[in-house]
Amino acid sequence: MPFSQVIGHDRVIAILRRSLAADRISHAYLFHGVDGCGMKETALAMVEAVFCGTGGGCGDCPSCRKVAGERHPDLHVVRPDGAFIKIDQIRELQKDLSYRPFEARKKACIIEEAERMNPAAANAFLKTLEEPPGDALLLLLTTHLEGILPTIISRCQQLRFPPLPSETLSAHLRESGAEEEEARIAAALAGGSLEKAREALAGDRLQSRRLLLERICSLSSKDIIPLFSAAEELARDKESAIEMVELLQLFWRDVLLVGTGSRGVTNSDLLPLLHRAAERSTPEQTVEKLDRISRVRQALARNANPRLAAEVLFMELADG
Repeated sequence: MPFSQVIGHDRVIAILRRSLAADRISHAYLFHGVDGCGMKETALAMVEAVFCGTGGGCGDCPSCRKVAGERHPDLHVVRPDGAFIKIDQIRELQKDLSYRPFEARKKACIIEEAERMNPAAANAFLKTLEEPPGDALLLLLTTHLEGILPTIISRCQQLRFPPLPSETLSAHLRESGAEEEEARIAAALAGGSLEKAREALAGDRLQSRRLLLERICSLSSKDIIPLFSAAEELARDKESAIEMVELLQLFWRDVLLVGTGSRGVTNSDLLPLLHRAAERSTPEQTVEKLDRISRVRQALARNANPRLAAEVLFMELADG
C-alpha cells in the first residue's frame, strides 16, 4: 500500500515524505495511536517507499507487492508470541538484521504491539537501538505508549497517529458501499479506528450491539440470576469485556444527551431505548453510571477479572 492509499494522517505522511525526499530517514520510528487507525498501513507504505525500485513506493512493482504481502526477504515483522514479544524473537531479529540485504538497499523491521515486549526482550532491543546493525530501518507500533521503556522512546522519532475523524471514516465506508446511516453509526462507534469501523459493519455486528444493549438495560438488581448469566456470557475474556464496556460508555453518554435535551447522539438507531433509559435515570444518576463504567474500564486495563468486573458493573447499572 503506497502512501497515497493511507486514509487520513496527512501530517504524518508529509513528515515521512520529506524525510525520504531529503534522504534523512531516522533509523528508528515509534508510531503510537489507537488500534486500527492506520499505523501498520503507514509502516508498510514507508518500507515500500524505501525499498521501491522506482522510488517513492509505487505500489505496483515486485518489491512493493512483496512488502504489501509481508513476503519481502529484507522485511522482518515481529508480533507477540502469545502474551508477549520474547527475547528469542528479538535475538532472531538481531541476527536477521546483521546480514546484508538480499534485494533492497537496506533491511527493515516492523514490530507490532511493541509495548508487549517482555523486560528481557525490551532490554535486548534497546541494544539494537543503541548500536543499529548496518543501515536498518526500525518501525515500532504501539497503542500504549506508556508500556514502552523510556530509554527506547528516547532513541526513536515519535509520530502520533490521532484517531480518525468520524466524518473521514463515514465517507470511506460509504465509498466502500455502506448505506449512509449505517456508515455514520459504524464510524461513530469506532473511536477513530478504521478497523473497528469496518468490523462494525461486518455481518450482524450492529444488530448484535442492539441486542446486547437491550439485554443489559433490562437487567434488574432484584433478579441476579440473569445478571450473572449475562456477565458470564458477555465478558468471556478481557477483549470482549472491554468491547462491551466501550459500547456501554457510548450508550450512557447518549442517554445523558437525550436526558438533557441535547442532540448528536451516536446510537441514533436506538432512540426508543435511549429515551426509556433516560426516563428511568436522572442526569446526575447517568453521570454516576458513566463514572462507574469508566472505573471498570480502568480496572480491566489493569487486568481485573473480566467476569467479576462485569458482574459488579451490571449490579451497579441494573434497575432496582
